[in-house]
Amino acid sequence: MSKPARATISDVAKAAKTGKTSISRYLNGEKHLLSDALLARIEQAIADLDYRPSLMARGLKRGRTRLIGLIIADITNPYSVNVLSGIEAACREKGFTPLVCNTNNEVDQELHYLDLLRSYQVEGIVVNAVGMREEGLNRLQQSSLPMVLIDRKIPEFACDVVGLDNTQAATTATEHLIEQGFEAILFLSEPLGTVNTRRDRLAAFRATLARYPGVIAENAETPLHEADQIDNILRQFHTRHRGMRKAVISANGALTLQVARSLKRIGLHWGSDIGLLGFDELEWAELAGVGITTLKQPTWQIGYAAVEQVVRRIEGVSDAIHEQVFSGELIVRGSTAR
Repeated sequence: MSKPARATISDVAKAAKTGKTSISRYLNGEKHLLSDALLARIEQAIADLDYRPSLMARGLKRGRTRLIGLIIADITNPYSVNVLSGIEAACREKGFTPLVCNTNNEVDQELHYLDLLRSYQVEGIVVNAVGMREEGLNRLQQSSLPMVLIDRKIPEFACDVVGLDNTQAATTATEHLIEQGFEAILFLSEPLGTVNTRRDRLAAFRATLARYPGVIAENAETPLHEADQIDNILRQFHTRHRGMRKAVISANGALTLQVARSLKRIGLHWGSDIGLLGFDELEWAELAGVGITTLKQPTWQIGYAAVEQVVRRIEGVSDAIHEQVFSGELIVRGSTAR
């Protein structure tokens, strides 16, 4: 059975025994220009026909779509999910609709979605670019759309950025471990590349430990899902500093999960055999063993602020490029206890 055709504005005008101009006035909120009798006929016609105006078509006619594109490198990352919650709340409050594109860390998808968002005539873009490859970043730079980057700056790309105060957060995390008496600390991250977030956290870690020459500072890089490599890094770190209080700082939540799994595999217990502190608060962190100490990011606020800023640019505000940073919160649990 064929689906009935969707009612048009002409159908409504015919049913209400009036012209399309009157229907347009009704839909555009100019009801004061219409008589009570005509209003009643239009409302009845809309109800009878189950007429629903195309918001996209109306927006395009006015030169507005009220759409904001959101590009996420990995929707499975808890950080991205929490940021998305703040983005959605801000869009709803400001009358925009987010179009969410998950690139799954794939270059072809990044380029595809950038072109797709332009074809949908989004008015601005918010990009969670930490996992994006250089090809995607280069395409971003060529876009003339209002844009805000979340938690990553791109070299030689003048663009608003919203994210964590990485220097403050990494300093707080490192000083906590020193105060807890750890004598050897490993900063473990995914490959640094050009990702300023990882570089800033590592730089703050090194700068903090430079003030404590008695504490051993090490760092290592590993792909996220290379289980054997993570096992070897942690096993060797533990062996090198046998008899010392030692701890690992994990540079993000996704890596913290892999570190926790690795410690289980190699038979080490966080809180007794080794300390563990992870960036990003995770729902399971308080339930895992004695609990895992985390550096909580204000992810909801970061997402909300990113939309606020891109809307300012959409509305024509042309002040200097702005970097807005938020402070993190250290949540101490058993994994770093004395």
